[in-house]
Amino acid sequence: MRGSFTPSADRATPSPKLGVRIPDPVLAEAFGRPADAPSSLQRDPDASVQAEPEPEPEDPWRDPHSPVRLGPAGAQTPEPVERPAGLKLGVREVLFGDRVAPRALVVLGVLALAIGLVGGLIGRETAEVTGALTSQKVNLTQSSGEDLPQGQVAKVADAVLPAVVSIQVTLGDNAGTGSGVVIDGDGYIVTNNHVISMAATNPGKAILQVTFSDGTKVPAQIVGRDTKTDLAVLKTDVGGLTVAELGNSADVQVGEDVVAVGSPLGLSKTVTRGIVSALDRPVRLSGEGTDTDAVIDAVQTDAAINPGNSGGPLIDAEGRVIGINSAIRSESGGSVGLGFAIPIDDVTKVAQSLIRTGEMKHPDIGINARSVINDATSGAEVANVRSSGPAQQAGIVEGDVITKVGDRTVTSADELVVAVQSSAIGQPTPVQLIRSGRLVDVSVTPVSD
Repeated sequence: MRGSFTPSADRATPSPKLGVRIPDPVLAEAFGRPADAPSSLQRDPDASVQAEPEPEPEDPWRDPHSPVRLGPAGAQTPEPVERPAGLKLGVREVLFGDRVAPRALVVLGVLALAIGLVGGLIGRETAEVTGALTSQKVNLTQSSGEDLPQGQVAKVADAVLPAVVSIQVTLGDNAGTGSGVVIDGDGYIVTNNHVISMAATNPGKAILQVTFSDGTKVPAQIVGRDTKTDLAVLKTDVGGLTVAELGNSADVQVGEDVVAVGSPLGLSKTVTRGIVSALDRPVRLSGEGTDTDAVIDAVQTDAAINPGNSGGPLIDAEGRVIGINSAIRSESGGSVGLGFAIPIDDVTKVAQSLIRTGEMKHPDIGINARSVINDATSGAEVANVRSSGPAQQAGIVEGDVITKVGDRTVTSADELVVAVQSSAIGQPTPVQLIRSGRLVDVSVTPVSD
């Protein structure tokens, strides 16, 4: 049989291209057949050859399938060496290292005991003096104040509070609160028009009630009201009321002490104190929710006045009503020390007229004006003149600047209003004005509005 693996000596025709030569020893060692190897590389597929089992490795850490087990300790723990028992140390050796004699140690002990005893006694005495926070010996006393003089403000409050009332107006979900003061024992009460305006403009729908200082709440009726002075008078059926004492505007002085009483912010029977800071201050009163359109010649005060004080009294140091609180001037809406009250002379005149006739008449000269201030003058410039009115009959024309009415100097349109209201109906009143740079004097006779 011939084939590729037949030795070349047995071949009939040796290959002329191949020659037999001795292999290199290095290659023969590397690639040569081992001496104990079988004669052929091919294995008989039908022969059953039993594979010899591989021996278990001696080192278990090299066998990945070896279970975990504990081995012997890496180093042996030496046995403890027994030491001979030593001598026990006493207090002297521990504290002083055998350097203090036993007699001195006894003296020190006695001295320490004495110091501890003295300190304990002192601590006990101190604890008894300052350590207790409670005591059965303390008995607090109160002074009745019967021997002390009553303050003037307290006297005024006692005298006037029974005459001051709180006023509530309710219309559906809307409600308003103000103040008032009893001016007659038959149940007449004066207040501001803007306090009861909602009830007056909605008759039969709004509920108007008055609460007295003792808590009694009763219904009230409107006797009359004046939109040009922001005053109104109410009537209740309650008798035997405490009546406030009314003063005179001529007695009021700048700097005198005053007290404001009312229900600011709904807080009834509130008393605040201040002084009269100015007189004859023209203040316009108007606003949403009220038909008031008034200019008052106000008493200015720095007593705290807030919404709800409206209609309440401003009282002097003698307990007399010198004004009805009506307005404040504030950017925030709260009291900033500038309150304004209607002078008591105007209150008395208007309230008397409302009680007698139910209405109030005012003097009128038939003009509208606006404020003017320039280098030449300041006053009220006439904007229009009513036909056939008192001003036209007196020769006043548009463009005239009114600077004086009667005895009162006019510096603004609001001041012209209060000056005219101070005049008398049907009585000639001197008026001074500037026309084309010239000073002109005329006489005007106001008529009823």
